[in-house]
Amino acid sequence: MESEHILPHNHGEVNIEKLLENIPNDGVINSVSAAMKQLGDPSRLRIFWLLCHAEECVINIASVVDMSSPAVSHHLRLLKSAGLITSRRDGKEMYYKAADTPLVESLHHIIEEVGMITCPE
Repeated sequence: MESEHILPHNHGEVNIEKLLENIPNDGVINSVSAAMKQLGDPSRLRIFWLLCHAEECVINIASVVDMSSPAVSHHLRLLKSAGLITSRRDGKEMYYKAADTPLVESLHHIIEEVGMITCPE
């Protein structure tokens, strides 16, 4: 027997049972929240957008965003810990790119929609 969820003020406009069937679990909410917190910093947002379009090393990223390599490395660590970017080593060089996940794809799309940015070809 299913229990019916009673709203304190049910105005009859929302089917709360249907809504509750699709509400994201805490893990999903926490993951999205962590990602959005990281992208709340303009420098990280710029780096993330760049890495959505290219795989780059710290030196090149620093040059493009006009920051020091240590500062870029700090931002990259935070983006990586949030699951937004990945890295690979090639010899002594470390390369970074956006993670291939539905969340990253959605965030990339949102950034470009909100900023009215056209993706490079």
